[in-house]
Amino acid sequence: MTSRTGSSQAMHLIAGRRRRRPLAAAATAAALLPTLFSASACGGPADAATGSGDLTVMTWAPSDTGAADRPGMTALAEAIGRDINVKGGLHGRRLRVITCNEHNSSDGVKACAQQAVDAKAVAVLGSYSQYGDDFMPVLERAGIPLIGGYGLSQPEFSSPLSYPVGGGLPALIAGSGRQLVEAGCKSVAVIRPDTPAGDNLLGSLVNALKTAGIKPLDVKAPEKSNDYSPEVRKAIGGDQPGTCVTSALGAEPTGNLLDAFRRTGAKNTRIASVIGSVQQSVVDSTGGDSGPLAGAFVTGWYPPESAKIWDGLRAVIRADTAGRHIDAADPGVQTTWVAFEVFRQVSDRLDAAGRQVTSKTITALLDGGEPIDVGLTPPLNWATTNMLPSTESPRLVNTWVTYQVVKGGQLTLQRPGFVDVRWVLTGGKPPA
Repeated sequence: MTSRTGSSQAMHLIAGRRRRRPLAAAATAAALLPTLFSASACGGPADAATGSGDLTVMTWAPSDTGAADRPGMTALAEAIGRDINVKGGLHGRRLRVITCNEHNSSDGVKACAQQAVDAKAVAVLGSYSQYGDDFMPVLERAGIPLIGGYGLSQPEFSSPLSYPVGGGLPALIAGSGRQLVEAGCKSVAVIRPDTPAGDNLLGSLVNALKTAGIKPLDVKAPEKSNDYSPEVRKAIGGDQPGTCVTSALGAEPTGNLLDAFRRTGAKNTRIASVIGSVQQSVVDSTGGDSGPLAGAFVTGWYPPESAKIWDGLRAVIRADTAGRHIDAADPGVQTTWVAFEVFRQVSDRLDAAGRQVTSKTITALLDGGEPIDVGLTPPLNWATTNMLPSTESPRLVNTWVTYQVVKGGQLTLQRPGFVDVRWVLTGGKPPA
């Protein structure tokens, strides 16, 4: 196997997946990312106008809502463009990165998607929205592919123009369930948003726990609240040994939830979560090793942010001239980085074949079955033969997760390698 630049953690992750998928060689992300040219955020068609020699892509995410905010995703998309534009463009062409605040609303994301259409974007990269039923039809009518959506909504895993780079919340909650089974939990409660996206999580958790004879307790919670005490009390019940609680709220609401958990004085309940609900900033803000997340289990998509394989991302963030805070540990930020890396590889391959980069050539290449390996996930392959055998989520091709744990105040790998939860997502039986 060709070696990769990265920390021992990242190398363990990569080695752990060799049994199932071949591994193509990849170099450090910083050296390979293409030159991008960024444009301003959220303008109308006039603002999005582009010259005939330019390419346009879009990234959207909610901001200033107080619940599901991911401003780092759009900030990173713009920072990528500013950071590497000086290197000459994408194969001699400028790539305009337009961004949009979707306001965590149906109307907001439809407006963002329409802006991508009006701007003649060749792809939407990264992006975060729970309203897939509203934005995917807009992109489909225009033939614009979505590469690397966050994975909150079912259409992201079913639309033929969606190319998810991770397993979204379904894979995370399935992984969290398996992680808790392996930890010896006797009962599991999930505190999740009372939204359609939250509703979609339950099936994955039920499948993850059923081999252990555990039926999860479903605790619905508002997307944002200053006091989650009622939900926490319901989740921990009598605080018996073997009680485990996993959270699938946003990062800021999870911080409020942990305050409520601390106030209960629970002694036996074990905390777990999915990445995005808990990330390093949440661990830090809640007291690190002396806080309620000490020893907490966390399921993620990628290597921990401390891994050297993220050096390219960190370099772009440090070079950001806008002076905004972009958290390299934010899984939305990381997903946007992976999406741009996939787009870079697609652009490289099209250029090498003497083909123009258009929405049609991008989708044709991605559907062709040749794996794309950016070093931060198992090789990605959206060919029909690699689809998940599921009528609801056939596009969910990356079913691998990482098991992490808060140790010494830091998110670290609990075990080396990726864990494949494909069997959970398809309702099957665990591998022998």
